[in-house]
Amino acid sequence: MIVAGFVLLAVGLADVLRGFLRGRAFWIGAGIAAALLLALSVFGDAVPFALLGIALAALWTWLLPLEGGPRLSFWPAVLLALVAVGGVALLPARTSAGLLSGAPLPTPIGRVGFDLAVLAVGVFVVLLETGNVIVRAALLGERAALPADIEPGQASPAEAVHGLVPAPALDPGVPTAPTPSLHAPDPDPGFRGGRLIGPLERVIVLLLTLFAAYPLLAAMLAAKGIVRFPEISRDGANGGRAEYFLVGSLVSWVVALGGALLLWWTTHTG
Repeated sequence: MIVAGFVLLAVGLADVLRGFLRGRAFWIGAGIAAALLLALSVFGDAVPFALLGIALAALWTWLLPLEGGPRLSFWPAVLLALVAVGGVALLPARTSAGLLSGAPLPTPIGRVGFDLAVLAVGVFVVLLETGNVIVRAALLGERAALPADIEPGQASPAEAVHGLVPAPALDPGVPTAPTPSLHAPDPDPGFRGGRLIGPLERVIVLLLTLFAAYPLLAAMLAAKGIVRFPEISRDGANGGRAEYFLVGSLVSWVVALGGALLLWWTTHTG
């Protein structure tokens, strides 16, 4: 359990930091985060597990960069899932957590030990930016790209105006009155909140699953489909919007449900 907890926590923190920090600020933040993880592991008698998590987090950021395509397609996410499941299912629970063994944390579901607390925080952090990284890797791996409103080779917005005909050729020697140029209005990009909506959605799915609120979970997932239906119904011939929505949503939900499964498994077998 503690292996999965530190691996998920390190990977999640790395993705949060590189999602908001760049250059020197990222390396400073990564160093501080690594130092905090090591300090936490010292009190919990889990230094080897923290070092393993930091090493795998560094490998994760290299395999799945934020700019450009993933180096091994979607496979790093699969390997991360295998490490997490293996750390919970195959490794026995520890009988001692160092200095923190006698200090369980009070929670709404009872008193929680150090190992379970690290795993819960790790799962929560992974649902934030790491979930977005996994969804992006899945979309790039499946080439599920949202089609542009104007495809390459299509007429320009000015030429696509209904009823517009080319002006007749004029003699350059004859002065003419200046004609106002026709500019198409800039399209409204709308609110692009996918980076925020995705983590919120995954956290809600996790909580509703853990508290067995399955009717609310089904209603929320159905509501998302209803809200996005007008956009999907305007899909082009290649079905890009529908594919983008389905692949992204399903992968995001699997990440959240996988985290819920890890926590449920731990509490019912540990």
